[in-house]
Amino acid sequence: MIYDTIPGLNKKWSKITLGCWELAPSAGWGNNCSEADAYKIVQNALEVGITAFDTAEGYGDGESERRLSKGLGDQKDKVIIISKIWPDVDLTLEAYEERLDNSLKALNRDYLDVYLVHWPADHFNTPEKSKKLADIMQELKDKGKTKLIGLSNFHKVHLELLGPSVSKFSINQVPYNLLEQKYSGETREICEANNIKYMAYSPLAKGLLSHALSAEDLALPARKNEAIFSEPLYSHAVKVFNEVQSIATELNVKPIDVAVAWVLEQENMLTAIVGSKKPDQVLEYRKILDTKLTNIQLQKLNNASELFAHYNLSS
Repeated sequence: MIYDTIPGLNKKWSKITLGCWELAPSAGWGNNCSEADAYKIVQNALEVGITAFDTAEGYGDGESERRLSKGLGDQKDKVIIISKIWPDVDLTLEAYEERLDNSLKALNRDYLDVYLVHWPADHFNTPEKSKKLADIMQELKDKGKTKLIGLSNFHKVHLELLGPSVSKFSINQVPYNLLEQKYSGETREICEANNIKYMAYSPLAKGLLSHALSAEDLALPARKNEAIFSEPLYSHAVKVFNEVQSIATELNVKPIDVAVAWVLEQENMLTAIVGSKKPDQVLEYRKILDTKLTNIQLQKLNNASELFAHYNLSS
């Protein structure tokens, strides 16, 4: 495993973060991960050297946090735990602190390493409200309930509403993969200028870049409501996967290794979040960071990605 560091945390952050959405029942992924499997997934993640675990109060109504805590056991204070608040709560310190306390209870910890605002919301859609959000999150940090504060899915317009307060945040967790880079450009420039690192979620585009999807795979709610899993875009997305698969064959690795390696080559990337419902699959994550892409392979992937973006814009 390869590690990075971030100011404000005295723990090593693995370049692969375990995504814990799939550990619990959800509308998007169904109920395909038992408590026993969730425990084994977390244990296997520890075994391969993963030190960061991403969850949220909204994942299974706190069940992901509870299962993560059980899986970590006596290691839970040694790792980095990231959780997120769903922004449907009143914009008050009391309301935010209550939500954070609920997450801490589920995780059986006294503090979080990183606490993120899960999505932008109408509750803070003006400069004044956005500043209040930043002040509330900063106060939670000042109280010692979280080491760092961050954002998730905040685009340029949302970052600009924060004004100077944007510098209080250390992370922006965003979707980023060969098929989706809407957080590039000015959004990333704002983050870089304010020392806000990216956590890339969905580096495999919900599995599209890791393996050929069956009809059953495509029927899952997490996929069927997204445009890239329906025609006309799906056929073009598969062409990108075919390029990933071709390079994986060249390197004698799995497509997941190539797709994640490409993401980690992008600017401002702290870590890539990879999840699973299968314990044995997690053991393979120890090999992901061994994949080194040549300049020619990177260019082939960039070309495939740009061609897909062209079709996406014109569809």
